[in-house]
Amino acid sequence: MSSGASNGGASLCRFDVLVAGGGPAGCAAALSLVRAGARVVIVTPVVSPGWRVGESLAPTARPLLERLGLLDRIAADGHAPCYGNLAAWGGDALTGVGYQFGPYGDGWHLDRARFDAALRQAAQAGGACWHAGRVRSVQRHQDHWRVTTGEGGVLQAGYLVDATGRAARLARRVGAVLVRSDHLIAVAGLLGPPREGSVELERTSLVESTPWGWWYTAPLPGGERIVMAMTDAELIAGLHLLDPGVWWTQVQLAGHIRDRIAHGEGPPQWLRVLTAGSSCASPAAGTGWAAVGDAATTTDPLASRGIVTALATGLAAAQAILSDRAGETDALDAYARRIAAVHAQYLNAQAAQYRREQRWDTPFWHRRH
Repeated sequence: MSSGASNGGASLCRFDVLVAGGGPAGCAAALSLVRAGARVVIVTPVVSPGWRVGESLAPTARPLLERLGLLDRIAADGHAPCYGNLAAWGGDALTGVGYQFGPYGDGWHLDRARFDAALRQAAQAGGACWHAGRVRSVQRHQDHWRVTTGEGGVLQAGYLVDATGRAARLARRVGAVLVRSDHLIAVAGLLGPPREGSVELERTSLVESTPWGWWYTAPLPGGERIVMAMTDAELIAGLHLLDPGVWWTQVQLAGHIRDRIAHGEGPPQWLRVLTAGSSCASPAAGTGWAAVGDAATTTDPLASRGIVTALATGLAAAQAILSDRAGETDALDAYARRIAAVHAQYLNAQAAQYRREQRWDTPFWHRRH
């Protein structure tokens, strides 16, 4: 194994694997690698505390969390249960998919900051080093990478893991191309908890289509509610959805969403704009590197698989790196092929889902039919 420590002041710190990004995908990869004996450093910027957009985590995450040794902790960490998903899609009536009869039980409505912190703490407790900062440059030198961070640190690693999110900053620097399929945008608002004496929160997520896109809402563990308007980036200005007043008026036109938020405190004081389109790194891995999570494959929030994909790709990339180190020269290419195949399968499923909604003759839906 390599030796060295991340102390910020050393001229050169050596690791087996450098993970760029400290979200769920990066931490899943790091935790798997350190448990296999690799020396790992996670390079990630310091995140300012504040509102994080929550997510619903499907029950299919349970076996992945169990592999990471984190299932019991997450289950006991105060996240709210999620009993399934409801949708008004292709018609006015609500249809749903319940989790209670599935093989894994219920999912969760996450406190994202708490969830991310649990994975980060587990990775550090397992032995991963932490380097606060961003990757500024990478250079390949025979059998290793030389990485310079924005703070002037110089790190050496045999492998790189890109967990930088949708931007795939590291993968693009080493030659990957980011292939985007659409330009979906989320305009998210956080609503306060229900007024005193109101009915108990519904523990399902809800989607409702509209002529210009669709709405999503889910409760959060603290009683607040996330509500997101989903549309294409080029339609935002004409819809004026960045104006909280207009955004709130549009919420009231979506009957099921309006009913779900009726007992909450609104409108939101401000809105957050998030990129939500689908993309894939091509390739998602190569000699000495692999992309994970959103850096490898991003999916429409309609698919409800963002964190599940993050955990699964983190685990799979870690195994590919360990196999490559053991002499399986096709391991990283096989991982890249797997990512490409999974993303292609997802795109087919996404197209079929959008074709189910045929009620509106509008630009948003024209692009998806």
